[in-house]
Amino acid sequence: MKKLFTVVGVVFLTIAGSGIVIAQTDAHMGTWKLNVAKSKFASGQTMKSETRTYEPTGDGYKLSGQRVDADGSTHAESFTVKYNGKDEPITGDANGADTLAVKLVDPNHIDATEKKGGKMLYTTKVVVSSDGKVMTITNKGKTESGQPINTILVYDKQ
Repeated sequence: MKKLFTVVGVVFLTIAGSGIVIAQTDAHMGTWKLNVAKSKFASGQTMKSETRTYEPTGDGYKLSGQRVDADGSTHAESFTVKYNGKDEPITGDANGADTLAVKLVDPNHIDATEKKGGKMLYTTKVVVSSDGKVMTITNKGKTESGQPINTILVYDKQ
């Protein structure tokens, strides 16, 4: 009986510990709302609002979001990617990109490359603050039509 409690205790601690690791690995998980006042947009690319929701998938994440541009047009975005640095398809409006490759740099930092037809368009750096309350996304490169992308988007955790 004593062995049984020891084994159950070890299994419980292992499972609990792995949950902590997953939570630390995915600091950007949850729902985030764009803080327009703190964000910096490229000319002609201002947004009125954006909400993003990140959900863990085990070896990556699923993103679903809704953006409202300055002209009132809405754009949905969704994709599921792995942290393996390989191109994964994107659905919805993603500045012309059709694939996304993601690398988890550390628990609070993701680097990504967006491509169209295999050609690199822009890079994205996602950093969550150490307190987990603010996420900053920096995009650099060009849209499919050649317009420059140089934005700093600041999001607040919901």
